[in-house]
Amino acid sequence: MTSHSEHQVRVVQLGGLMPFLREWLSERYAAPELADLGDPAGVVVAVAGGGAPVGAAEMDALPDLRAVANFGVGYDNVDVDEARRRGIAVSNTPDVLTDAVADLAAFLVVDVLRGLTAADRFVRSGAWARGERLPLTRDVRGAVVGVLGLGRIGTAAAERLEAFGAEVHYHSRSPKDVAWTHHPSPVELAAASDVLVVLTPGGAGTEGLVDAAVLDALGPDGYLVNVARGSVVDEDALVAALEAGRIAGAGLDVFADEPHVPEALLGRDDVVLLPHVGSATVQTREAMGRLVLDNVDAFLDRGELVTPVPD
Repeated sequence: MTSHSEHQVRVVQLGGLMPFLREWLSERYAAPELADLGDPAGVVVAVAGGGAPVGAAEMDALPDLRAVANFGVGYDNVDVDEARRRGIAVSNTPDVLTDAVADLAAFLVVDVLRGLTAADRFVRSGAWARGERLPLTRDVRGAVVGVLGLGRIGTAAAERLEAFGAEVHYHSRSPKDVAWTHHPSPVELAAASDVLVVLTPGGAGTEGLVDAAVLDALGPDGYLVNVARGSVVDEDALVAALEAGRIAGAGLDVFADEPHVPEALLGRDDVVLLPHVGSATVQTREAMGRLVLDNVDAFLDRGELVTPVPD
């Protein structure tokens, strides 16, 4: 790749980016990290990733900033309201990670119902060789899977789960043009579900959306799967529900204070714990990186973003 500009720095990196994207940004735009930036004048695009915060302090440090290209479909790390107030555009990387995250959501549903990773631990521990018996698990076919947030990823996950024979229900702000059953609230969706799959965006509007009332509605035979954002689930309420047997188990790819996982979850065989790997495939991450470059190119060339975040 050739440098976009031989002289003035116009693009800066803000934390948490994968090595290949750092390399691309350095080669294409001579983009330094913010900590290594000398004169901030003339920097018009910031590329953020890994949850690196982009708030008033970061915007103050870049007085000519006009766009933030976020590496990820979620953008709750960016203060979008403050950016808009300052006339700063924000983009994310939708669509290119839909399949990878939807795959993981479906696999976690299968895992919590069939106990696959628990069975792996059972074998490795020597329990099978000692003649112990693993408890019977539950079929995916015929299970009611409630999808909380029927956007691109939610729809793709629902299609995969329907192929397994699950019955799909969902909640979104308004009913969609789909054949699946809509419920008007998260509590009502949870009450109807064997597995509740969280696929809503993060941010202030969904913080703590899955609370004690939702978990109680899910019930002692129900499972929670979260591949959205840790902030969407009240983690203390989840731990309490698991410890009291008010839900049957959980499959979690995201947490409130990553990479820190509540100690109470670490020893539980009824919980599957993953290190936020929903989009962590080589193909998906490279596609996300290329979309970031497309956004940066478009903004530098035309003052537009390819995938601006919705209003």
